[in-house]
Amino acid sequence: MALISSSASNLLPSGPSTSLYVLFWIFGLTNNILYVVILSAAIDIVGPNAPKSVVLLVDILPSLLFKLASPFFIHKIQYNYRIVSLIILSVVGMVLVSSNIVGVCLFGVVLASLSSGFGEVTFLQLTHTYKEIALNGWSSGTGGAGLLGSGIYMFLTTVLGVSVRVSLLFFSLLPFSFLLYYRLEAGSSYSSLDGDITTTPLNVENQSELTTGVPNGSSNKAITMKSVRETLSNVQRLILPYMLPLTTVYFFEYLINQAVTPTLLFPIDQPTSVKRSLFEFKNYRDYYVTYGTLYQVGVFISRSTASMFRIKHLYLLSLLQGINFLLTVVQSCKYFIHRPFPIMMLVLYEGLLGGSSYVNTFLNVLEDLPPDETEAALGTVTIADSLGVLFAVLVGISLEPALCGYQINHGRDWCIRE
Repeated sequence: MALISSSASNLLPSGPSTSLYVLFWIFGLTNNILYVVILSAAIDIVGPNAPKSVVLLVDILPSLLFKLASPFFIHKIQYNYRIVSLIILSVVGMVLVSSNIVGVCLFGVVLASLSSGFGEVTFLQLTHTYKEIALNGWSSGTGGAGLLGSGIYMFLTTVLGVSVRVSLLFFSLLPFSFLLYYRLEAGSSYSSLDGDITTTPLNVENQSELTTGVPNGSSNKAITMKSVRETLSNVQRLILPYMLPLTTVYFFEYLINQAVTPTLLFPIDQPTSVKRSLFEFKNYRDYYVTYGTLYQVGVFISRSTASMFRIKHLYLLSLLQGINFLLTVVQSCKYFIHRPFPIMMLVLYEGLLGGSSYVNTFLNVLEDLPPDETEAALGTVTIADSLGVLFAVLVGISLEPALCGYQINHGRDWCIRE
């Protein structure tokens, strides 16, 4: 099988499918943008002297725990109730994140994280009905969330000088776009890939009956245990071909983003800095925010072009991302590159690999598995990226201070400056 295959399909389909693509693009954007903004604001939330991985831990752990539990209960929650819950969790979460009290702020991050995990499972399962068109729209939207989230936050705080609190409150308005789900539900013109018209994406009540093989409301313990065993068996079959490569890619890229890039700094008072370019950095924290934006540019590009180029061998992406991690660690320690531009391009390339791994993993699931298995599989595989991020957090909490300490011992104390 070829490593990369080309497709003659356009990035944006025509006809009724265009509206379907756009709706899922908005869902992906809305679901992920708060997660991205919180990570972009990590240095402003905990300050320059605390590991940014602390914010990442709070931002990813609730989402991961939800995803781990979701295969056992998510089919019992109707989509209408899911949408309302997503709006409440995300809006309240972002209002709390804007607080000046660290404890309140971190609790807001927890609520936003739950919303992010809940939303990812929900909308990826919906792509089971609408197939590749919806998945491509969702993936591109999540990439757009990274680009717009980090870019707008950088523009507001770094370029315009808007306060962090006001900037964060601005993003609390976006989750109301989830209400467009009801436009999707009412859109009788939307077609699944096989041409079947779908007005209600999924009958959740019937699915629980199909899953267990018994009428709804059955409390038979033996049947419940059989369902649990079957669920665990289905999860196990997804680990090696889909979940493990996605986990390793996310592990390396989030180690880079949260633990290494805060130490990939250059003097802001010397000609080797980014002065006389588009941005004149006045603070060292501006490097961190800019790296995050460039990473998200790469993610957006790769997640938006999967309909043109397909990558089937997912472990190659894991290998390449691991090499990126090693290169950035060497740069942090040895400072062998004295200009920021090559490092910025490396971060952009890192984002390309990460976004490609995400969208191609889920496209492979849609293509490889029987139709009656894809909905559950799509929701389950979402565990992989969050698990990779969690592992990165656990390592990054120690790695960032170690790299910063090494730099200080070798005459570079930029990592503790604001």
